[in-house]
Amino acid sequence: MKKRTILIQLVIFVIGASVGYTTNGRFNDTKNKKNGADLRLTREGQTSFINPLLACDNSADPLTNSDMKVFKSEVERYLNSRSDRGNVTKVSVYFRELIDGQWFSIGDTEQFIPASLRKVPLMIALLKQGEAEKDLLERKVVLDLSVDENLKQNIKPSHPTLLGSTYTIRDLIFRMIVYSDNNAFFYLTRIVKPVELQKVYSTLRVLDRPQGASDNFMSVQTYESFFRVLYNATYLSRSSSSWALSIMSNSEFKTGIVAGVPPAVEVSHKFGEHSDAPGAPVQLHDCGIVYHPTHPYLICVMSHGPNYEFLSDVIAGVSKTIYGKVDSQSLIKTP
Repeated sequence: MKKRTILIQLVIFVIGASVGYTTNGRFNDTKNKKNGADLRLTREGQTSFINPLLACDNSADPLTNSDMKVFKSEVERYLNSRSDRGNVTKVSVYFRELIDGQWFSIGDTEQFIPASLRKVPLMIALLKQGEAEKDLLERKVVLDLSVDENLKQNIKPSHPTLLGSTYTIRDLIFRMIVYSDNNAFFYLTRIVKPVELQKVYSTLRVLDRPQGASDNFMSVQTYESFFRVLYNATYLSRSSSSWALSIMSNSEFKTGIVAGVPPAVEVSHKFGEHSDAPGAPVQLHDCGIVYHPTHPYLICVMSHGPNYEFLSDVIAGVSKTIYGKVDSQSLIKTP
């Protein structure tokens, strides 16, 4: 029992502490020149005869296109208008058009507490493990936690897991993502192999947080990598990547990114929330893929402010601003 407790603590530490990131700290990246542009290739690592390509950035300078500068400026104007009214004290935004790779970020050096955003890399690690252990996802388990972790959540799941009930691993992954169920999350930290979880972080060039550092250690550019490898199906199999994004499109959190796009547009996303004490400032984040009819894009917004209502409204405003620009900008319109 003691060994089991130590293992759970180790896995939770890896999940919580392995998400510091610096673009200068990436390893196994290469730079190439094509048509005068810098290409940064991120590869999984040499294994036998292959070294799979995970991501390719088409420019060292994300704002070489003048239209992208205008795009970014419009989002900054919106954020400044909300900051002036005191609704948000700190906010970061990441945007990437997924067809041609144009991107920009705002406040990308700001650091936040990841909270429930940690559930996405855990899901990826379990799906990777399940590709090798064919019976893993359909295995039935009893949710035998000693504490109901859902009671600690500020934004509680509408369909919480019940202690003592039986679920499959696949169902727990679904509930962890769709309902952001903390009981499912903590139980699944027992199931994942620490080496598989660590591999998710290290493969995507996410570095360990220094021991003793603040809990505010995640940036928007840390997190976007998880969604890119799912969209590109470059880490998991196509079927696993598709299933992961499909369940994220069912997330019941509808007041952030989803509130800023037309109702018919699908969004595969995950939110995270954190507060230190009643009445204290809170953090709210929402990151995912918006499936615009012709130009799907990745958006990540992390924020800090007085309460969840203000912050969810700010995130929705950013989402609406970006969707409108994607829909109208000649930059990303098909000729």
